[in-house]
Amino acid sequence: MAGAGARVGVVGASGFGGAELLRLLARHPDVEVAIRAAAGSAGRTLGDLAPGFPPDLGGDAVLTAPDVTALGALDLVLLATPDEVSLELAPALLAAGTRVVDLSGAFRVSAAAYASWYGRPHTAPELAADGPRAAVYGLTEWAREAVASAALVANPGCYPTATLLGLRPLVALIEPEGVVISAVSGTSGAGRSARPDLQASVVLGDVVAYGAPSHRHTVEIETHLGAGAAPVAFTPHLVPVARGMLVTASAVLRAGVTPDDVAGAFTSAYADEPLVHVLPAGTFPRMKATHGSAACQLSAVVDPRTGRVLVTSAIDNLGKGAAGQAVQNANLMLGLPETSGLEALGVWP
Repeated sequence: MAGAGARVGVVGASGFGGAELLRLLARHPDVEVAIRAAAGSAGRTLGDLAPGFPPDLGGDAVLTAPDVTALGALDLVLLATPDEVSLELAPALLAAGTRVVDLSGAFRVSAAAYASWYGRPHTAPELAADGPRAAVYGLTEWAREAVASAALVANPGCYPTATLLGLRPLVALIEPEGVVISAVSGTSGAGRSARPDLQASVVLGDVVAYGAPSHRHTVEIETHLGAGAAPVAFTPHLVPVARGMLVTASAVLRAGVTPDDVAGAFTSAYADEPLVHVLPAGTFPRMKATHGSAACQLSAVVDPRTGRVLVTSAIDNLGKGAAGQAVQNANLMLGLPETSGLEALGVWP
C-alpha cells in the first residue's frame, strides 16, 4: 500500500531515535503509526518515556513487545533498535512481506567488515552490503531511486551522513588518500542507556575525543565515500549538548582543481535539494542552525597554501543523522512526497 493512510510501525520506540521517529510521524499527513514497540519498555506509555508527547499525540499509547506477525501486516516498519536486534527482526519482517528501514549499523557494510569492526559475526550476510539481497544504503540524496524501490534500507549513521554529504560531491576532485575527519556530537548520539561517562556532572563543561582510531563509523565512511575504500582518519568528540553534530573534513585536492571547481561540484549536487543547504563562500555551518530539523548545512573552502579543501557539515544527529533521514527514506518507499512530515529549517535560537 502506498499513498495516504500508509500504516507503519516503530520498533525501539523507547529510545531517543525511536522517540524522534514518533515525534516526526505524530503529525505526518499521510502515515498512521499503527504499532509502537519496545521490548524492554513494553507495558509503559510513550508519555512516561518521552514527556513531550501529550495524550492526544500518542502519549497515552502503551508500548508493546515486538510481534513479527503484527508488524508483518504493516506497509513499512522502522527499526530503531541495536544492530543485533535488527539482525533478527529485519529478515523476519522481510520474509513476512514488510518493507523495512533500519536505523542500526547491521546492514551498512559488508558481512566481513561488520564482523571485524563490530566484533561479532553477521547473522544475515545475504542482506549485508555485499550480499545477494543487499540493503540499499539510504543516503537519500545519493540513492533516491534505489531507496524508492528497496525492500530494506540501511539508514546511514549520523557521522557518516554529515561526512558523506560533504565529501561525496568532491570525490572526483580530491586525492583518495589523506582524508582527515574531525567531528563533534551531542550526547543523545550515545543512546538512552545510563552510563557514568554521560552523566551531566561529567559532560557539562567538557569536550572529549572517543573511539579513535577504530570507531565503527570509520569503515562505513570508507565503504560509501566512493573513493576506492581508501582509509580515512576519523576522530569523533563528545560535546555537552543534547543533540547536534558538526563535522570538519579535510582532503588534498587533485592538481589543477580550483575553488570554482569545488563550488561547482556542490552546486551540481545540491542546487535542487530541499534538505541540503550549501552556504555562501566564507560562511560556516552552525550546529544549532539545524536543531530539530532534517536538514544539513554545508560549506567548503579551498586552502591554496596547503592544497587542501576544508568541508564543514552540520546536522541534527537525531534528525538528518537518524530519524529525519529515516522518514525521508520511508516517504520515498511509500510513494509519498519526500519531505512530508519533515522540517527543513532548524529552531533558532
